[in-house]
Amino acid sequence: MPEETYDGPILEIDALSISFFTRLREIPAVMDFSVAVKPGEAVGLVGESGCGKSTVALGVMQDLGKNGRIVGGSIKFKGRNLADMNDGELRNIRGSEIAMIYQEPMASLNPAMRIGKQLMEVPMIHAGMSEKDAYDRALQVVADVKLPDPKRILEAYPHQLSGGQQQRIVIAMALMSEPSLLILDEPTTALDVTVEAAVVELVRDLGKKYGTSMLFISHNLGLVLETCDRICVMYSGEAVERGSIEDVFDEMRHPYTQALFRSIPLPGADKNARPLVAIPGNFPLPHERPKGCNFGPRCDYFEKGRCDQRAIAMESVPGNDRHATRCLRHNEIDWSATLGLAEIKTKGDVGDVVLKIDNLKKYYQVAANAMFGGGNKKVVKANETLTFEARESETLAIVGESGCGKSTFAKVLMGLETATDGQILLDNQSIGDVPIEERTTQNVADVQMVFQNPFDTLNPSMTVGRQIIRALEIFRIGRNEKERRVRMLELLDLVKLPREFADRMPRQLSGGQKQRVGIARAFAGDARIVVADEPVSALDVSVQAAVTDLLMEIQREQKTTLLFISHDLSIVRYLADRVMVMYLGHVVELGTTPQVFSPPYHPYTEALLSAVPIADTRVKKKHIVLEGEIPSAMNPPSGCPFQTRCNWKSKVRGNLCETEVPPMRMMGGDHQIKCHLDQKEFDGMEQVIDLGELAAE
Repeated sequence: MPEETYDGPILEIDALSISFFTRLREIPAVMDFSVAVKPGEAVGLVGESGCGKSTVALGVMQDLGKNGRIVGGSIKFKGRNLADMNDGELRNIRGSEIAMIYQEPMASLNPAMRIGKQLMEVPMIHAGMSEKDAYDRALQVVADVKLPDPKRILEAYPHQLSGGQQQRIVIAMALMSEPSLLILDEPTTALDVTVEAAVVELVRDLGKKYGTSMLFISHNLGLVLETCDRICVMYSGEAVERGSIEDVFDEMRHPYTQALFRSIPLPGADKNARPLVAIPGNFPLPHERPKGCNFGPRCDYFEKGRCDQRAIAMESVPGNDRHATRCLRHNEIDWSATLGLAEIKTKGDVGDVVLKIDNLKKYYQVAANAMFGGGNKKVVKANETLTFEARESETLAIVGESGCGKSTFAKVLMGLETATDGQILLDNQSIGDVPIEERTTQNVADVQMVFQNPFDTLNPSMTVGRQIIRALEIFRIGRNEKERRVRMLELLDLVKLPREFADRMPRQLSGGQKQRVGIARAFAGDARIVVADEPVSALDVSVQAAVTDLLMEIQREQKTTLLFISHDLSIVRYLADRVMVMYLGHVVELGTTPQVFSPPYHPYTEALLSAVPIADTRVKKKHIVLEGEIPSAMNPPSGCPFQTRCNWKSKVRGNLCETEVPPMRMMGGDHQIKCHLDQKEFDGMEQVIDLGELAAE
C-alpha cells in the first residue's frame, strides 16, 4: 500500500499470541494482546518484569529467535501484516521504518568502530545515501540529541562517552533514517534521574519534530505519564487495561492498575502514616497461570466461582469506547472509595550519634594516560571534606548523580578503601584509616551493606541457608552449627521468606527474593549501620514497595542506622529522615527531608527535584533541565563544582562562582547549603513540586 494514501494506525496489533517452545512444553508468553499506535502518537506499555512487554516488541521486530512463534493474531505495520513479508522486505523495514532502542546502549554499539561511522552506516545502507550526505545527516542528528561538539563526538569511540551520551547516540542512530515507528525498551533504566529527564524530553521533542510514532516500554509510571498519550497496562502476558493517560491514571478500572499505583511513593506520602502497600503474593510463572483471571490470586476483589471460571475478555468501560479493561467486576467496584491504608507504623525514636564523619577526603592517584599507564599522575578528588552525623534509628539518604562520590564514601566506610584525610568515627572510635582486613570482627559486623544488584552478590553454587550461615560463622555468632541454623531460620522469618527457602539455590528465587536474602545476610551480625546502595533500583515497583517496607520494619525493631544511597528522589522523600545531596565529591545540601524538599534549595537539588517523574496527573512541576554532562573528578571545574551547569550562576555578582568554592551556609535549623547566591535569591525561590489537590488530602 503506498505510504501517501495510508492514514490508519502505524502499528496495529490484534489478538496477538506469542509462545516459546521448549523440549518439555509450550510456554505462552503473550495472549490475546491488542494495541494500536496512530501516526505521531506515543503509547506506553507498562507492567512488571516478565509480563511480556519486551516479547511484544520483539514480535513487532519479527525477532523472536528460533524458539519463539506467533501462534495467533496479527501485527500490521501501515496496514500490512508483518508475517506476510519475506526476509528482504523485513530487512528494508527494520532500521529504516521501524527502529528499536534497547535498555543497555552498549548492546547496540560496536566498541571497535567510531561513532560517526556507525551512524553513517544507517542511511548509506537503507537509503543509499552518499558518504558526504550521511556525514552531514549524522552531524545534524547528533546536534538534535543535544550532544556537545558533534564533530568530536563523531570521531570518538563508544567507551569514551558516558552512559547518558551513549544512550543519546543510540537514539540518534534510530532517528538517522526518520523511522515511522520507534520502539523504546526501558531506554532510561540505567541512567541518572537528571540524564533520564533530559533523554525523555529529547524523545518527546524529537517525536514531535519527526512525527514519529512511539511504543514506550517501561515499568516507571511517572515516565509514561510524561512521555505518552495513551497507556496499556500488562499483567502476565495479557493487556489488562488500555486507555488515554487521563483515563487510566484518573479513572483506573482494573485492580492490578490500582495495586501498581498503591505500591509507588507519591509526593506527600508518609512512611509511618501512609505506608506503601505491596501487591500480595507472587507473579505467576507462564506455565503456572491460574484458571480464569490471571490476577485473581492477588486481587482484593476476587470472587470465587466467578473470577476463576473462564478466560476473561477485554471490555469497553461504559461511556468511553477507547478505555478498556479485562475485569469482570469493573462495574461493581467502588473505584472512588478511599484505599484501605496499610497498618500505620510508629517511627522509632532517633537516638544518639552512632557515626560521625569529619572533613573526610578520599583522593586517588591515577595515570594521566589511563590506557597505557606511565606519564604524569593525576589526582581524582572523589570525596571533598564530607562532614555529617548519623544517629541510631535514623535513615540518612545520600543522593546525587553517578560519579558524585556516593559509592566511594560507602567503600571508605566499609573499609574497602581508606580515607586520604579526615575521620570516620563509629561510636567515637576512628575507623576511616583502618582497612577491612585489620578491623575487628565486631566492627565488620557493625557496618554492613545491601547492594544494588542482588544477582551479583549471592554465590550461585551455595544454598540460601548456607550463605546466611557462612555470614554467621564470620561474625562468630552461635557456638555451633545447630545454633547458627536456628538463627539463620530466624533471619529468614525477619525478611519474610518461607523457611523452606533455606534449601533453595539463588537461581530458584526472583529478584525481590534474592534482595531479601542479601538483607538477611547484612543483618546476620546485628549490624548497627547498614549502607543500602540503590537497593531497590533493579526491582519492579511492586517488589520495591515490599523491600522498602521490610527495611523500615527491621530498622524499627533493630534500631539500625540506615544510609540509603539513591538517585531516586521519590523513594528518598518517602523513607528518609534526613537527606544529603552530593555533587562531584562535595556535600552541596544537607537537612531534614522537609527542608530539602521545600525552598530554598541548592540549584542542583532544585534540578534533581524537577527531574523526578511523578505518576500523578494532579501534581504540577517546575521544568528544569540541566545542560551538559557532569564534569570529570579528574578535571573538576574551578570554584563551585556545579558552576558549569548552574541555571542561577548569572544572579551571582562578578565571577565568584568560577573562582571560589562556596562556603557552607546555615539556612535555619540544621539546613545547610553550599552556594554563593544572596539570601534574597534564596528567599524568592519557588516550590519545584506543587502538590495541588494532593496537599489538601
